[in-house]
Amino acid sequence: MKLFIPGRICLFGEHTDWAGGYRRINGGLEKGYTLISGTNQGLYAEVKPHPSRLIFTTTLTGEAFDIPMNREALLDEAQKGGMYSYIAGVAYQVLTHYRVHGLEINNYRTDLPVKKGLSSSAATCVLVARAFNRVYDLKMTIRGEMEFAYLGEITTPSRCGRMDQGCAYGSRPIMMTFDGDRVDVAEVAVGGDFRFVIVDLCAGKDTREILSRLNKCFPFAENDLQRGVQRYLGEISASITKRAVAAIEKGDPETLGKLMNESQAAFDRFCMPACPSQLTSPVLHKLLSYASIQPYILGGKGVGSQGDGTAQLLVGDEAAQDKVIGIIESELSMHCLKLTLSSAKKVRKAVIPAAGFGTRLFPATKVMKKELFPVIDRNGVAKPVIQAIVEEALAGNIEEICVVIQKGDRALFEEYFHTPPPLEHFAKLSKEGQKLSDYIIDIGHRITFIEQPTQHGFGDAVYCARHWVGNEPFLLMLGDHLYASETDTPCSRQLLDVYEKYGCSAVGLKLTPAELIRHFGTVTGTWIEPRSVIAITEFAEKPDAVYAAEHLRIEELPDDQFCTVFGQYVLSPRIFEFLEEHITNDIREKGEFQLTSCLDKLRIEEGFMGYLVQGKRFDIGLPQAYLQTLGDFGGEAGGR
Repeated sequence: MKLFIPGRICLFGEHTDWAGGYRRINGGLEKGYTLISGTNQGLYAEVKPHPSRLIFTTTLTGEAFDIPMNREALLDEAQKGGMYSYIAGVAYQVLTHYRVHGLEINNYRTDLPVKKGLSSSAATCVLVARAFNRVYDLKMTIRGEMEFAYLGEITTPSRCGRMDQGCAYGSRPIMMTFDGDRVDVAEVAVGGDFRFVIVDLCAGKDTREILSRLNKCFPFAENDLQRGVQRYLGEISASITKRAVAAIEKGDPETLGKLMNESQAAFDRFCMPACPSQLTSPVLHKLLSYASIQPYILGGKGVGSQGDGTAQLLVGDEAAQDKVIGIIESELSMHCLKLTLSSAKKVRKAVIPAAGFGTRLFPATKVMKKELFPVIDRNGVAKPVIQAIVEEALAGNIEEICVVIQKGDRALFEEYFHTPPPLEHFAKLSKEGQKLSDYIIDIGHRITFIEQPTQHGFGDAVYCARHWVGNEPFLLMLGDHLYASETDTPCSRQLLDVYEKYGCSAVGLKLTPAELIRHFGTVTGTWIEPRSVIAITEFAEKPDAVYAAEHLRIEELPDDQFCTVFGQYVLSPRIFEFLEEHITNDIREKGEFQLTSCLDKLRIEEGFMGYLVQGKRFDIGLPQAYLQTLGDFGGEAGGR
């Protein structure tokens, strides 16, 4: 499998990770608040299991690091220091806590500058932790990967800060709060696009000297200089960072730029005197005040430990980003990287797999596709199931719909959605019936049909839509489920709102009694919004009650209730990467390519929200369920 781990840039709150840690000694100190984000650059690797050894190859050295998966050997290597110590340190920690074998990691590409305050060592540690997690299905959360990466790095001579491994959260920004030994992580919703230029100052700084001098100001201040450092790394930085989070959530780059300038000025005032040899940073300040870039930037500040290492500049748009990079590289001979924080893309497309055989509804499905079975809506209109599902998507403001069908079924579906009835039949329809006929043709213009060549499972059906979806998030709806909202907001729109709020994939959920969960995909997680939104920590495909009771319980729910999949998902396009991995390597479950295990991988990589939909789902996949739907759907569902 392939992995990508980005670097990490500290947008605001530099040094507050370790400063907040001193609260375990001096409770009068302010908590540390750090706003970080992953970079566009990072480490690319292919990983696979090895029976007994840890093998790491990288383009950085052209060499292969090869060591037995033995705790003593790994610990000895970790304590030597150097690049390979990080790899050995994480492997040592994983082997200490889990029963695993070895790994082969081929770091075939690295475009992340090293030793520039972008946490290349932390990215390496996260890469190893994630590789073990993914290869051996250790079911770590992103937070768990981050913790093992941190444990691995401090097993080496490195004494990194707690924020460095935040790169585990990928490209989205996160706020980390440091209170003694406790670390809390909260994802930050991005309300608009923020474009940064990250500049390698091509100078030098002594990070150890900076940390040594600043740490002397803790845990108790003895003079005005030390009180000033504590004040900046406490209340001042906390205020600026919290305001920065608010600006990002509002999509306000002008305010964010002003906060960058304010942060740098306050750092210079209070922290520079503690280590003037390193924090006077003439190269950084030359860049921040460079006349040629002033018309194009909204603000700027140093990165990480500050000093003459790396700087970040905020600009208004892509043209300004390119202009600033051109000026800096040509006039100052400094290397630049682009970093863009983007708001969640609007979901425009929906995919509806409708290529199943309908074996549980045989022999009726011998003459009619189950997606064409009739249902009656609340207005008394008889319509095929597929139309009701399409209408649910359109009610959520979806613009385009792809229906995945069996080879040979195109004519059936196209005739319904694209071909009006013969004139003699159309003339016999009531005026309302004629309007319905025109309406069906109208929505048919927004539907694309894609054939699934062979039926190899739900995951394979979704994969067939990959080229049509492209690099966009999309709504996925089951082809044998109907939906009825219990509010004025359609079920699909409820879920899409959750996606747009949190900026990561989301799945609709419903409460299900323990005796029925064997029929459904089931999840567990922790509440983000009580009795509404959870951060999912595990997907399980149709678990039995014993497994569910042990692994899938959710706090505040009765012991006999679990959260099962509602039948609607909003997915990142990266799901196709995991589906392709399974299909290419013929990884099947019960003979088919399934979606659930790929959802769990997407959860590990990007995070995944679950939402208790305020509505009902109706299953037509079983005879008794279809009979129940015929009786109930018309009383619950809205019309077109």
